[in-house]
Amino acid sequence: MINKEIRNRIKLSVYAYAYEYLNHSIVSDSQFDTLASEIQPSVITGNETLDMFFKDHFIPDTGIWIHKHPQLDGIKYLYNTYYKDKTNDI
Repeated sequence: MINKEIRNRIKLSVYAYAYEYLNHSIVSDSQFDTLASEIQPSVITGNETLDMFFKDHFIPDTGIWIHKHPQLDGIKYLYNTYYKDKTNDI
């Protein structure tokens, strides 16, 4: 369960970064909303910094929380490495 939570938080963070910073929709709004609804901020993953970030700043209705993400450089790296050339499948 923890691994799934970590994976979902990372994916959602990359999606939010792409949309909020680059105006690039990797997934549809409904796919974003579905994944956001699965995030469980109360789950402790072992990364205290990110656990507190999701507990204190995550809002499932929007991606604006990405602007406060404590590891934004890592999210940017993941986007550039794995998602930059992908388009959504709306």
